[in-house]
Amino acid sequence: MYWDQAISPTRNRGIPWATLFGNHDDAQFEWPPEWFSASGIPRVSCPPADFSFSGKECYFGGTPRMELMKMEIEKNKLSYSASGPKELWPSVSNYILSVSSAKDGASPVVFLYFLDSGGGSYPEVISRAQVDWFYHRSKAINPDESVPEVIFWHIPSTAYEKIAPRPRSAIRRPCVGSLNEESVAPQEAEWGIIDILTKRSSVKAVFVGHNHGLDWCCPYEKLWLCFARHSGYGGYGTWPRGARIIEMTEHPFSLKSWIRMEDNTVHSEVTLSS
Repeated sequence: MYWDQAISPTRNRGIPWATLFGNHDDAQFEWPPEWFSASGIPRVSCPPADFSFSGKECYFGGTPRMELMKMEIEKNKLSYSASGPKELWPSVSNYILSVSSAKDGASPVVFLYFLDSGGGSYPEVISRAQVDWFYHRSKAINPDESVPEVIFWHIPSTAYEKIAPRPRSAIRRPCVGSLNEESVAPQEAEWGIIDILTKRSSVKAVFVGHNHGLDWCCPYEKLWLCFARHSGYGGYGTWPRGARIIEMTEHPFSLKSWIRMEDNTVHSEVTLSS
C-alpha cells in the first residue's frame, strides 16, 4: 500500500521511473506504541479504495522485495525497474538501463547501473556476488569503457566516510552542497565495489540516499560520490525538503547536478563530468 502511494505522483504525471530498494522498503511493520493505549488500534481500511494492487489484506509482516518489485512491474507500464539475477537474491534491485542516443536508438549514450545495498530484511551490504556481477556485466556491455557509466544505490559505502566533510561544518571546495548535519551511516561491510568502480574510467559518479541530513557531492579519486536530498515527508529530520536533479547531455557528453528545493529554489550546482 505504501509502495503504491510512493510511486503514484510519478505515475500520475506520466513520467517513467526506475526503482532502487533501501533499508526500509521490506522491513517489518512498526507498530505505533500509542495503538496499545486505552484508545486501542484505530479503525483501518485494508486496502484503501484507490489501491492499485490486489494483495493480502491487513498483512503487517512486511512485504518482501520480490513482491514489491513484481507488483510495480506488472501494474505500471511506465516502470523501467527490474528484478535482478536470482543468483544475487535476497538482493533484488540489481539491473542496468541503457540510455540511447536521440539520433540513433541503437547507440547507447550512458549506462545506468542500479545496485541493491540491502537493509530491512537482510544486512546493509553490497555483496561480493554483486561486485562480480557488476564487473562481468560492465566488461561485456562496455568493454572499452567508451560509454559513460553512472551508478545508483541507497546506503553509502565506507568510501563516503573517507571524503566526508566534518559533520556540522561548512562544506568547502572541492565538495559541493548545503546540508552537512550528521555523520555518514555506511554499509556494514565493504566487499570491493568501490575498488572496481575506481578502476573504470567510464564511471563518472555514484549517487546514494540514506542520510537525510546530508546532500553533498565530493570527488573520490577519478569519480564523484554524491548524496541525494531528503524529499519525502516520512523518516527522521526536519530539514527543508528537496531533490537531487541530474542532467545528462549527449554531444559532447556532460553530467551536471544540483539540488532543487520544495520552494523551487536551486543550489549546489556541480559539473561531475564534461
